Amino acid sequence: MQVDTAPKIDVDAYVSGLYSTVPPELQALVESFGKLHHRKLWHQLTQAVSEFIDHSASKPFRVDIFTLFVREFESHINQLTLVQMGAKVSREFEDPTTHLNFLTSLLSRINKAESPEAYVLVLSTLAHAKLLYGDLLGTKTDIDEAGKTLDDLDSVDPSVNAAYYSVSADYYKARAEYAPYYKNSLLYLACIDVNVDLTPAERLQRAHDLGVSAFLGDTIYNFGELLMHPILDSLDNTEYDWIKKLLFTFNEGNIGKFESLAPLFPKEPILQENYPFLRQKICLMALIESVFKRPAEDRTMTFEAIAHETRLPVDEVEHLLMKALSLKLIRGSIDQVDEKASITWVQPRVLSRPQIGQLADRLTAWCDKLNKLEGFVSQTTPELFANA
Repeated sequence: MQVDTAPKIDVDAYVSGLYSTVPPELQALVESFGKLHHRKLWHQLTQAVSEFIDHSASKPFRVDIFTLFVREFESHINQLTLVQMGAKVSREFEDPTTHLNFLTSLLSRINKAESPEAYVLVLSTLAHAKLLYGDLLGTKTDIDEAGKTLDDLDSVDPSVNAAYYSVSADYYKARAEYAPYYKNSLLYLACIDVNVDLTPAERLQRAHDLGVSAFLGDTIYNFGELLMHPILDSLDNTEYDWIKKLLFTFNEGNIGKFESLAPLFPKEPILQENYPFLRQKICLMALIESVFKRPAEDRTMTFEAIAHETRLPVDEVEHLLMKALSLKLIRGSIDQVDEKASITWVQPRVLSRPQIGQLADRLTAWCDKLNKLEGFVSQTTPELFANA
C-alpha cells in the first residue's frame, strides 16, 4: 500500500508568497497564518484557514492552500473539520480524475475508528463525485458503507447527515426510484437551514422533485411531511405552482380538482406518461377520504357507494379495495357476494383546513351524544350519581 505523505514546505516562504498574491481583503488572514503556525496555535490556525476558504475571494487559492499548507499541519486538526474544509475545496476541481484522486487521498488519511463522522462525510463527498461522473455502482458502494457507519453512531453532526442524505437522494433521483428519493430528500432538508443553505433555484428544484416523487412513488400515500414543509412555498407564483395545488388535491382525495388540473400534466411529461397510475392513486386517496368522512359506526360501504365516491365503474371497485388493503391504506374485509366492504381503520395523514373542520364537527357531535347519554343515565338511575 502506497503511503500518501504530506509535502514538505517552508512555511514562512509559502505564507510570504501567498500574501503577495491574494487580494487585499485576504492579506490580514494570510498574515496570521505564519504567526499562529509558529506559536503552534493549531485550533486558531484552523479557524483562520477555514475562514479563508469560506471567503468568496479565495476561490483561486483554495486547492493550493489545502494541498500544501494545510497538509503540513493536518495531523493537529480535528478530522471532521479537516474533511469539512476538504469537501469545500474539492468543488474547485474540474478534471474528474484529479477530483476523485483528491478525495480518495483525503479518505485514506482519515481514521475511521477515531473519527467515524469524518469518515462518513468524506465517503459521502466521494460518492457524490462518483455520481457526478456517472459511476452509479461506486456511488452505491460508498453510500452503503457510509450508511452502515452512521447506524452505529448515537449522535451525528448535522453536516454529516446532510451530506449522506443529499448524495443518497441524488443517487435515487438518478435511478428514478421515487420513494427512496422522497424519503432521503426530506431527511436531507431536516438537516439544513433551507433558506440559508439552498439558493432560490435549488429550493425550487428540490420542491419540484419532491412533488413529482410524491406523485409517482408507488408506496407514498401520505404527503404530510412535505405538505407541512416550507420548501413547498418555493413553488408559489412559479411555473410549478400547479404542482403544489395538485399535492393538496391528492391529500384531499378530490377527484374533481384532479381532473381540472389534469390538462396541465403535459407541462410535466413524466406525469402525463404515468396518468393511469396517478388516476388510480387519486382514486385510492378518494377512498380513504370517503371512509374518513364517515362516522366510525358507519364504515360498511357498498360497492356502488364507493364507485360514486371514486368515479369508477362498479366492477372495478373490488380491485381498488384489494389494492388499498395490500398497501395497508385501510384495514377491513370485503363481502364479494353482497358487494360490500367493512372498513375498520384508515391510514392517518395530515389534514387540510376543511378536513380539520369536518373532524371538529364530528367531535362536537360525539360530545353531544355523550352529554345526552349522561343526562339519560342521571334521570333513570339517579342513585349512581348520588353515591359518586
